[in-house]
Amino acid sequence: MFRGSFVALVTPMTEDGQVDYDALSDVIEFHIENQTDGIVSVGTTGESATLNTQEHCQVIRYTIEKVAGRVPVMAGTGANSTSEAIELTRCAKEAGADACLLVTPYYNKPTQEGLYLHHKAIAEAVDIPQMLYNVPGRTACDMLNDTVVRLSEIPNIIGIKDATGDLSRLDDLKGRVSADFDLFSGDDGTAVEFILRGGHGGISVTANVAPKSVHDAYEAALQGDAERAQAIDAPLAALHSKLFLEANPIPVKWAMHRMGRMTKGIRLPLTVLSTQYQPEIEDALKQAGCINE
Repeated sequence: MFRGSFVALVTPMTEDGQVDYDALSDVIEFHIENQTDGIVSVGTTGESATLNTQEHCQVIRYTIEKVAGRVPVMAGTGANSTSEAIELTRCAKEAGADACLLVTPYYNKPTQEGLYLHHKAIAEAVDIPQMLYNVPGRTACDMLNDTVVRLSEIPNIIGIKDATGDLSRLDDLKGRVSADFDLFSGDDGTAVEFILRGGHGGISVTANVAPKSVHDAYEAALQGDAERAQAIDAPLAALHSKLFLEANPIPVKWAMHRMGRMTKGIRLPLTVLSTQYQPEIEDALKQAGCINE
């Protein structure tokens, strides 16, 4: 169903931590102009953990309205409470989202059976395409391939964002799920190789600051042109690494500020990027051609 470069979109905020809808509108247009293939609204990078339910739904609604059907919008609606995830997913459907992205329940560390029943309950409660999201480095919860395969048999569970960076998981999974089950990378550093090995796209943090390059690299990889894909991706290598010097989205929000696209606004317990790391982000932005001076 989905292909290419989806941006894990930041949620711009004012200096006092309020959602900056004017900046959000500008950032959305920046992505449309630079051929981003889809937008993920209020995922981890969008500070889903610091927005209350009303704000969460409002940012999704606003994003969908501004995109106006020009690219797909996938709404981040995962939670570590199944009932809350259902509530957020219903909100996203009512707002007109094309799909929802549901992270594995964080902190409470469910069993594989618990993961299966959690996602099954959400899929049965809300009739909208749903993509699984496995990022054990943040959630302390690892959805194993056997569980993914079970969930792939539920009609409206249409894919997975795998942020483990373990390409062997893709190699195993692609032979066990149907051809129309979307396999997306959630790890910028290995995303091009992920696509070259049979993946369908990536949900990218780096795409926030270098949308055209990420789009072009993924498109070349989808066409099987490894040499071109890797050549486009090479100048982004520093970004793929440095944008995680501190917890995402701290570095990428500072990078967007450095590019003049938003203020430094971020919500506690997250803080503005430490001064010691700012030159490294600047250098990575210069290597990628995102800033000149």
